[in-house]
Amino acid sequence: MFKLTVDEAFESVINACAHSRTEADEGTWIVEEVIAAYCRLHDSGLAHSVEVWQDGELVGGLYGVSLGKCFFGESMFTHISNASKVALVALVKHLQRLEFAFIDCQISTPHLLSFGAREIPRTRFLRELEQALKTPTLKGKWSFSTIPA
Repeated sequence: MFKLTVDEAFESVINACAHSRTEADEGTWIVEEVIAAYCRLHDSGLAHSVEVWQDGELVGGLYGVSLGKCFFGESMFTHISNASKVALVALVKHLQRLEFAFIDCQISTPHLLSFGAREIPRTRFLRELEQALKTPTLKGKWSFSTIPA
């Protein structure tokens, strides 16, 4: 059984995302300077993480940046089957409750498309982004339990 948290282990999540890329010999843009910058964004209440735990161990998660009613997904990782999927589903449900306009996945992958992600033309993206950024940003630490059902 998984336990889900949000904003409880941001630095661990971003480090795991970086490590999973280098371990797979894919290379990563998540270098020390980037990690430090995103940790500052997290400390300022703009970057958030979703963590998936099993038996007290972090086994999956994701992180990104929230501005207005947009969430910009940056990276995700998994150490066991389906943990990152659980994190993504939890994030989607959380953002739906918060009435977010969209999640910017940045890169289209078969994995994300299987969850209902879709590519949209740049002009539409910019129009929707402009509208979503008109809403004040929800800053601060997020919690699943403080969001009304």
